[in-house]
Amino acid sequence: MKKGFLLVISGPSGVGKGTVLHDLMNTQKNLVYSVSVTTRKQRPGEIEGVSYFFKSHEEFEKMIEEDKFLEYAKVHDNYYGTPKDFVEEKINEGKIVILEIDVQGALNVKKNIDNGVYIFLAPPSLSELKNRIVNRGTETESDINLRMHNARKELSYIKDYDYLVVNDHLNSAINLVNEIINAEKHKVFREEIDFEKE
Repeated sequence: MKKGFLLVISGPSGVGKGTVLHDLMNTQKNLVYSVSVTTRKQRPGEIEGVSYFFKSHEEFEKMIEEDKFLEYAKVHDNYYGTPKDFVEEKINEGKIVILEIDVQGALNVKKNIDNGVYIFLAPPSLSELKNRIVNRGTETESDINLRMHNARKELSYIKDYDYLVVNDHLNSAINLVNEIINAEKHKVFREEIDFEKE
């Protein structure tokens, strides 16, 4: 069986990552979302092992000690992390594991896993990104300024990624990501070929 791989997607807030990923999950076979581990309380409707793996602070810190994460971060007093075992198990099953994560997280993952595929989803311009965030109508002026500040910072890391996809037109961006996935599936080192068998 052909091994899968980890597909890491990053990009500034408001660039359309969620929309692109939603479409990919409906069109590509063998895709699975990376399920994160968190210490935050389980909310109504969330399912253990599907939404998150819910752990206590003590359990999470034990996992850190045992080197069980590809990356982790503390956000507002709660931990969030990408579990190594889950990702490796799915890759060995031939799945493509999708991890939507910020730039810092992606760079940490890169240090901890071989043969990941890293895509940066970028806006056509910073002014277009600002328009998209403003048009959502959910952010205050200071939120917008913070998001734009973070976007500039994130865009400076594009060179650390394998691919750049500019989300100018949604369908084109989705098609490009699909092309990247299809090309990566056929890389020679992912194939287990035995030409000796008749």
